[in-house]
Amino acid sequence: MTEETKATENSDCSEQNDRQQQIVDMGSSTVKTKDGTIHTLTIVGQIEGHQEAASGAKTTKYEHVLPLLTAVEESSDVDGLLILLNTMGGDIEAGLAIAEMISGMKKPTVSLVLGGGHSIGVPLAVAAKESFIVPSGAMTIHPVRLNGLVIGVSQTFHYFERIQDRICAFVTRNSRISREDFEHLMLNTGEMAADVGSVIYGEEAVRMGLIDHLGGLSDALACLHERMRAEKKRTEEQSS
Repeated sequence: MTEETKATENSDCSEQNDRQQQIVDMGSSTVKTKDGTIHTLTIVGQIEGHQEAASGAKTTKYEHVLPLLTAVEESSDVDGLLILLNTMGGDIEAGLAIAEMISGMKKPTVSLVLGGGHSIGVPLAVAAKESFIVPSGAMTIHPVRLNGLVIGVSQTFHYFERIQDRICAFVTRNSRISREDFEHLMLNTGEMAADVGSVIYGEEAVRMGLIDHLGGLSDALACLHERMRAEKKRTEEQSS
């Protein structure tokens, strides 16, 4: 075996180890394809914000995701971002921060709801340039909830309204659903036994315009590849 062959094998082994460690540490991976390099980000469990989640809970930490998104946007080695979602929701501020970061990216982005994109997971699902949901995927839309001490004064309810307005504005700005329809889903009293809100599934989410497409992993990847090719062509035309 030549030294060059050994060096190539060592490099391939090192890259594979780096990818495996990336999956373990961050729930993400980077894969090279014929159309460019795709970074895959998983948003799972509870979105953890300023307060740590209970011990043993599966979480997505916003202090990890924000710099990672910045690195993806700035990296010349990454051409597209795939976001896989199976989240119960969580911290509103953290979820909106991540969603705003994703929606503000220039690189091609595609999201796929697997299992669930509940609560603050809804803005995260629609933040990408194109969104997908599997037929069995579910999304829970409900009014803002806060844990801990809540002071029962008019200022508190006004604060709730302003938070809900921010969420409604983001979702309707980044999807095709009307504000009226989204607020109706959020304030529905006949859907959930012990709560206000709605649970919608794959086909319904697409029909209402909340999610762009019904499909699985291969569909989301095909869309991302198409967007990456279009972006590459646009860049080449601008540089020529």
